[in-house]
Amino acid sequence: MRIVVTGKCGQVVRSMLESAHPGVEIVALGRPELDLAAPETIYATIANARPDIVVSAAAYTAVDKAEDEPALAYAVNAAGAGAVAQAAAKLDVPVIHISTDYVFDGNKLEPYTEMDEPNPQSVYGASKLAGEQLVAEANTKHIILRTAWVYSPYGNNFLKTMLRLGRERDEISVVSDQHGNPTSAANISSIILTICHSILSDKDFHHWGIYHLVDDSETTWFNWAEYIFTCASLKTNVKPIKSIEYTSKAKRPNNSRLSNDKLKNIFANSSFYDWKSSTDTVIGELVKS
Repeated sequence: MRIVVTGKCGQVVRSMLESAHPGVEIVALGRPELDLAAPETIYATIANARPDIVVSAAAYTAVDKAEDEPALAYAVNAAGAGAVAQAAAKLDVPVIHISTDYVFDGNKLEPYTEMDEPNPQSVYGASKLAGEQLVAEANTKHIILRTAWVYSPYGNNFLKTMLRLGRERDEISVVSDQHGNPTSAANISSIILTICHSILSDKDFHHWGIYHLVDDSETTWFNWAEYIFTCASLKTNVKPIKSIEYTSKAKRPNNSRLSNDKLKNIFANSSFYDWKSSTDTVIGELVKS
């Protein structure tokens, strides 16, 4: 199985490269050869990689900066994602596209399901929703995976930021009224590989569409920060604050919780983990490195 993944440095891409097992070849494509903001680079680059399946993981993820760069956010997250799906369609291969909880407004009291109506409140969220729509239009063989609060030993993420701040400061303030599912990139990678096997091993596979993929159980940014410091044996005091006290250009959803039920029902052999055990694992990897 040859999986072509867009992006070279993202958390999911790097986790897939780390977790690939015998019989699975991961080919990571990124700039300058493949640039989502330059659609003319996309088809030939993907075609030359000869994929059995394409994972569309590259994205513009600077949430606040997107408010000042909407054209670039849409070029990458919407037009670029659509071009990747179209390239896969021309090659007659499926595409798995990674999306986000930011497509929702965060006002629902329960976890969001795939049946809930999106209502993004930021340029980033709107550009990702536009990308979902273009992917679905371009390739009938599509799986769209919405995930949230992604972290890993790689790149920039909340867990690594907390560890850095915990070593630098005696006290930090963290938002306590935003709820979500911290999700390990390694777990996302593992489930993507499971989905790829399911698609390619079943010639009658027909379960295309949108799925939510997050780690089990939920928390707040504040409670997650406290847990991170406990795991890392850091004595930093965490002060809870409300979202309104945290200044940012882009509005974050107060409720980012996503329901995994559909994915669990369709891909029953997928493994899901509690966010605490996954946090323990990532902190352990960072301590060893």
